[in-house]
Amino acid sequence: MAGLLQTLPAEQRRLVGPAHPGAELAARPMLATLSGRRDFSTPGEEWVFERKLDGIRVLAVREGERVALLSRSGRRLNDTYPEIVDALAAQSGTDFVLDGEIVAFSGGRTDFARLQQRMGLTRRQDVAASGVAVTYYMFDLLRLDGSDIRDLPLRARKSLLRRALRYRPPLRLTPHRNAGGAELLADVCARGWEGLIAKRADGVYEPRRSADWLKLKCSQGQEFVVGGFTQPAGSRVGLGALLLGYHEGEGVRYAGKVGTGFGRRTLLGLRERLDGPRESASPFDGPVREAGARWVRPELVAQIAFTEWTRDGMLRHPRYLGLRDDKKPRDVVRERPSGRVAA
Repeated sequence: MAGLLQTLPAEQRRLVGPAHPGAELAARPMLATLSGRRDFSTPGEEWVFERKLDGIRVLAVREGERVALLSRSGRRLNDTYPEIVDALAAQSGTDFVLDGEIVAFSGGRTDFARLQQRMGLTRRQDVAASGVAVTYYMFDLLRLDGSDIRDLPLRARKSLLRRALRYRPPLRLTPHRNAGGAELLADVCARGWEGLIAKRADGVYEPRRSADWLKLKCSQGQEFVVGGFTQPAGSRVGLGALLLGYHEGEGVRYAGKVGTGFGRRTLLGLRERLDGPRESASPFDGPVREAGARWVRPELVAQIAFTEWTRDGMLRHPRYLGLRDDKKPRDVVRERPSGRVAA
């Protein structure tokens, strides 16, 4: 154990062991649980609060001269975000695994629709021509100098992360607050943010979904699989609406349709992609009463904002935000908040 790890207290150094390969650590990221909790004043509990970013989760691995950017589904993203690769390759440290989120900004806010203009591009000339600058916000450190540090408390990992890298654009350290709850969430929502991520300050990094990380959202929204579409009418091009669902047990449950949030270019691009995986029968469990619906294999994942769920399990006022390629379709389930909601 060398370098920054030697600065840890002795009781924490005992929690550090030899690391598995970086790509193996990055293959199972820790995931947050949607929560309605607002009161974080329980004695004996310490939490830190980070801004919930509207981007894509990316784990970065550097081993020697090699850098790899990996989505949470394991896709290699080096060609899509070469400026992030270059910035990590320029670091003096040559052995680390980072967890973070890549975002694009519009008007001072993270904008998933703007980031969409970069997602899927793999040629440098196309990346440059897009005109979309991206930033990699890092919030956790899993491996450092050949050691697995996931069993360290979150505060210790964040301290090491702050000192392990040089933070210049396009790299940023994710800031956090040491106090929060309902008042902090109300403030960030008023600013137009997505919400907060609350994390147990003494928590370890678990390669699964955990209640030690909580998503506190300002508004409803999640991913859905696309199981079909309707035909356009009038002056509309491409398609009328997407038919959405989520996995429940062994089937796919219908959650409604979305027909807003599309521009002309987006409609045409979606229709081109959906004309490929066409199916003769509905992929949804139970009847879907949409005249003239065209069915597709539920392979595309769409990010959708909405106001609420209806009593019969349908989306109210859904709005399309974009496609995601960082989540496997089979992992798309209905998010149900856990924890208590303050009055």
